[in-house]
Amino acid sequence: MTFSGALTLTDLNDFITPSQACIKPVEVLSPPEDGKQSGSAFTEIKIDSAGSYYEVSSLNQDASSSKGAERKLQQAQISLNDCLACSGCITSAESVLITLQSHIEVLNVLSTNPPPSSPDYRFPVISIAPQSLASLAATVSSTSRFPISLLQILRRVQVFCTGVLGFERVYDTSFARHIALLEHTREFWERKRDEGEARLPMLASACPGWVCYAEKTHAEMLPFIARGKSPQQVMGTLIKSWLGGIWGKRPDQIYHVAVMPCYDKKLEASRQDFYDEIHSTRDVDCVITTGELELLMREKGWDLSVPVENETTPRHPTLSGSDSRQEPVLPELIQHPGTSSGSYLHTLISAVTRMLPDPLETSVRAIRSSDYEEYVLRNQRTGEVVFKGAKCYGFRNLQNVVRKVGKETGVQIGRGAAGRIAGAVRARTRKIGAGGETELKGYDYVEVMACPGGCVSGGGQLRPIAQASQRQVDEEGYPRNWGDSGVRVESGGPQDTIAGPKWGNKEWTKEVEKAYWHDLPTPPPSPTSDLLPEVDQLAIRVKVELCRPQDSASQTDWSSPMDAEAERRRRELLRTRYRAVESDTVGLTVKW
Repeated sequence: MTFSGALTLTDLNDFITPSQACIKPVEVLSPPEDGKQSGSAFTEIKIDSAGSYYEVSSLNQDASSSKGAERKLQQAQISLNDCLACSGCITSAESVLITLQSHIEVLNVLSTNPPPSSPDYRFPVISIAPQSLASLAATVSSTSRFPISLLQILRRVQVFCTGVLGFERVYDTSFARHIALLEHTREFWERKRDEGEARLPMLASACPGWVCYAEKTHAEMLPFIARGKSPQQVMGTLIKSWLGGIWGKRPDQIYHVAVMPCYDKKLEASRQDFYDEIHSTRDVDCVITTGELELLMREKGWDLSVPVENETTPRHPTLSGSDSRQEPVLPELIQHPGTSSGSYLHTLISAVTRMLPDPLETSVRAIRSSDYEEYVLRNQRTGEVVFKGAKCYGFRNLQNVVRKVGKETGVQIGRGAAGRIAGAVRARTRKIGAGGETELKGYDYVEVMACPGGCVSGGGQLRPIAQASQRQVDEEGYPRNWGDSGVRVESGGPQDTIAGPKWGNKEWTKEVEKAYWHDLPTPPPSPTSDLLPEVDQLAIRVKVELCRPQDSASQTDWSSPMDAEAERRRRELLRTRYRAVESDTVGLTVKW
């Protein structure tokens, strides 16, 4: 029986053939003596009855002395960094190897944490992404039949995390995202002025799945990837380097957990770039997904559909103040115009519009689907194209964008025949030169996300729920007796449900989008907040207190220049770097 191509493509799992060689080097402690051929054996490996391994040297040993020459071998250890650098036996399922990135580890740390009076007490803090809140809100709304706002869900999560789990502080990451967008915009203008080795077009790096894809398969793209930290890692900087100082805590005295919509965020938090060598700690100690947070709630018997006290009352943030030791109340659920994946492209479009004196006209063109859209800004007076960007979600569209960027910039992306074809296309494009000014101008910026539908459809989000009325029908609409198929169905009330459509379901993504843009169109054309100017003031306070410029009074804007040492600290705290991962393994030399 054959299946359609669409069915085959959408039902792929993320496990691929094991890697032919691990990149973990083998340390040779006993090199052969001079004169001994390098290919000849000079040791033996012996296994005792307990399963321990011993190295026995065969050089100048006799039967009576061989026992004394035995050396017990240590068990091989493969770290997460080794796994990330591998050519890949698994992709997003690498999360199963991260034993310290799970909700079980969170419970273990919290249960073994000493009392606050102890010097070994770790101050527990948890931050949650707005996309995760939207997934929880959509699920609660679908089962209770009443719309739930992100504020209500945030309040219920805060009560659960502080009252049940024992966290000291609970934040959402929208303020960290605001800072990430400010730094993102600053980096774009630096690239526009040709400062440093970075190049245009600038590709968004908030998606760790895209970054790993580029590092492993398209190292040519690394100069184009934005260096600004993602909101998750900016939140880690805020908690451990800024708020920690206000609390009087060292970074290693804080335990920071992040709730994210994506499994790859676990890998991002574990990168060596985000490790503090001085205090031996990470910006984010543990990342759990939306699904893992929901599992924690179920294990603790917490019903997220039950209201809590003052859940609809917004908290007025402490935006600024003369006392730098005063703990601020961070602004909550800041909405940025654009997309539910962070609004990176639309933030740059707004920045370009503010910078240019003439009025601009924006045109949007969908390429194949809404997951791949081009945005063009033209000068209304002259008709000149001043900015061209794109929103690209999903690996299939991502591959097309990589080829397009390579063709526009002259970077050789393909290899062999594919590379020659790409070169021929570039040459033909230069000769013909047809298509108009819009087609001739390459991208200035691309917002890239690996998941179709963006972050609200991340792999760590809650799956849609099929209601009781849908129990007798499978995903293709055919009648099915679930009991005969071995599927257990809980009965009674709103819990009379089974697992709904698979991950990436477009209808469910729309429901999560509605929850994300609560009480607004989906997506809203331009959500604004009266607090944004004051939020910018708080961001400036963060910048001054983290970077410590010599002339703090001159810092009236995020883009205000600072002295060299302060700029160095800003790059160290708010930016990162990426590197190519290359394998020395040649498939033809592998013995199977």
